[in-house]
Amino acid sequence: MKQNNLLILLLIILGCAVSITTNTGCANIIPPSGGPKDTLAPVLQQARPADSTRRFTGDRIVLTFDEYVQLDNPTENLIVSPTPKVAPQIESKLRTVTVRIKDTLQPNTTYSINFGNAIKDINENNVLKNFVYVFSTGNTIDSLQVSGKVIVAETGKTDSTLIVGLYTNFGDSAVVKEKPRYITRVNRDGAFTFHNLPANNYAIFAMKDEGSSKKYISRNQLFAFSDSTVRSSLTPTPVTLYAFVAKEEERPQSKPKPAAPKAQPSKNTANDRRLRITNSLTGGEQDLLTNLEIEFKTGPYKYFDSTKVHFTTDAYQPIKGYHFVRDTSNEKITLVYQWTPDTHYKLILDSTFAEDTVGRRLLRTDTITIHSKKESDYASVRLRFMNLDLSENPVLQFIQSDKVVKSYVFTSREFSSKLFLPGEYELRILLDKNKNGIWDTGEYFAHPRIQPERVIPVPRKVNIKVNWENEIDITL
Repeated sequence: MKQNNLLILLLIILGCAVSITTNTGCANIIPPSGGPKDTLAPVLQQARPADSTRRFTGDRIVLTFDEYVQLDNPTENLIVSPTPKVAPQIESKLRTVTVRIKDTLQPNTTYSINFGNAIKDINENNVLKNFVYVFSTGNTIDSLQVSGKVIVAETGKTDSTLIVGLYTNFGDSAVVKEKPRYITRVNRDGAFTFHNLPANNYAIFAMKDEGSSKKYISRNQLFAFSDSTVRSSLTPTPVTLYAFVAKEEERPQSKPKPAAPKAQPSKNTANDRRLRITNSLTGGEQDLLTNLEIEFKTGPYKYFDSTKVHFTTDAYQPIKGYHFVRDTSNEKITLVYQWTPDTHYKLILDSTFAEDTVGRRLLRTDTITIHSKKESDYASVRLRFMNLDLSENPVLQFIQSDKVVKSYVFTSREFSSKLFLPGEYELRILLDKNKNGIWDTGEYFAHPRIQPERVIPVPRKVNIKVNWENEIDITL
């Protein structure tokens, strides 16, 4: 039997050798893969002292995990509540994370340490998200909550970079001068929950997380406030905060500085002496729904003479019923006119029609050739909003690239237009409290305080097809 087995083994070896010499193989030799990729976050195996420890008196917490871990930006990620005057020191080594408490702990107080996204494994950078360690210096762990949601008022969307703070100081300036008593983050849906709170009333704010400050430090910072205090509870009533960026403060005007000497135009090249302008045409075509803009690219103009601009037909016949509008920066002039579809025009600019602040003019008379678009380049639109509340002064906003490209003040639950630029649009409904047709921000330091106007995003986008009657019913 053993001889037979040996013979069989020799035949197999001989067969493989022959296969190799003939460019075939018994089997592919594949190096070991190392097993499946690790996609799991580190797991806490031990905490010293244990999580939810009562009568805590130490100054160090050691957390041991099931694999080697590292810390990612712990200064920004770590949130300790109540907020300490001196931030704890946090470090990692092999499978442990150590927190060294540098502040004097308050008696009979429940503390929570939220690590955010600071803890991750070394091999695959898998993050242990929002890991929280809780302890109490008293005999009990506080268990009350405050919860809610933060919405960006101007867009109706959420911002996961916001933090929410609770204050026990109700003074107007507390949010500027002090860090919150308790801090938490919002999630991707804008929701937040404070856990392990004692029974108390709190002033509540949301703000853009500006690093370690955790304060309202700039009017350019997203910020939200509640008109009333909130009460911690086992089953809290959710509060909704509307975040906004405040208007810049109006500062008294200082005395004007003496005017600087005017620069003289260079005489080196013709381009240095030439007034350069551009226009808003696209491929020589004019949108029927907008006006023609002329922009001065070499800087603000010193004067503009409309009598030296001639607006004519393609046959140079003068046109009536138009006018020019100047912008406040003296860098743009707008020709306002009701365009006829599929029509050719000419705008003739005399060389002396304008001059900039250093004396540049056109070198010669310039003619802008204009062709208005056809009606077939547009779409017909009828949008019906089935459950729109007209008592809230709604304004329909059409959004492209996060910008409002068109607004419409509702007089009924329907929007219609025979000529509308085709494309894909987001829709929002502005609740226009002051009926001025635009979104207005809030103001915390006003008396009385002013909440921002709300904007409700429509859940669906609309795709307006060219040369088509687009009729869409929308339920909010």
